[in-house]
Amino acid sequence: MSEITPETVAHLAMLARIALTDDEIQKLTGELGAIVDSVEKVQQVATPDVVATSHPIPLSGGMRVDEPGVTLTPEQALAGAPDHDGSRFRVTAILGEEQ
Repeated sequence: MSEITPETVAHLAMLARIALTDDEIQKLTGELGAIVDSVEKVQQVATPDVVATSHPIPLSGGMRVDEPGVTLTPEQALAGAPDHDGSRFRVTAILGEEQ
């Protein structure tokens, strides 16, 4: 059983500058106690012979090889642009900035 008490929760709330009602303190006392108890259970089985994992099931194939491929020419990239100057996209000024 954890050692989380209503006084501990009230003290932490005061340090964090969080206003809690008595009902909220009681609820959080139970919830934080359950979290601490769960962490204690994990620590009991987390011995040096247990390998740490990030996923319970091995993952593979998430990334493809980064190989250069065929890209658009500047003309192809600008072909569908509403406005361009021949080599760059042209956009309207933003935030009231005028040239």
